[in-house]
Amino acid sequence: MSTHDPNLRAVGLRYDGDSEEAPRVVAKGRGEVAERILAIAKENGVAVRHDPDLMQMLSVVELGDEIPAEMYEAVARLVSFLYRMNEGLGTPPTA
Repeated sequence: MSTHDPNLRAVGLRYDGDSEEAPRVVAKGRGEVAERILAIAKENGVAVRHDPDLMQMLSVVELGDEIPAEMYEAVARLVSFLYRMNEGLGTPPTA
C-alpha cells in the first residue's frame, strides 16, 4: 500500500536576481514527484513555502517557462519571503 499523497503538488522556481528574466518554473509535479521535489529542496537548504493559492496559479505554467506578468506580484511576495528566510543563513535566495 502506497503512503504517498496523490494530491500533493509542488512547483520549483528559479530566479537570478541579477537577471532581467522573470522567475522560471524548473520543476513541477504531483504525488511522488512532488515529494521528490520537496526532498531535493530540503537536501539543498532551499526554503519551501506552502501556499495553495500560489500553487494553483503556478501549476498552469509550463515547465521551463517564465512566469507570466500577471503573476509577478504574487511571486514577488514569495521571493521576498525567501530572502527573509535565507537572510540569517548566509545562503543566496532560491525560488
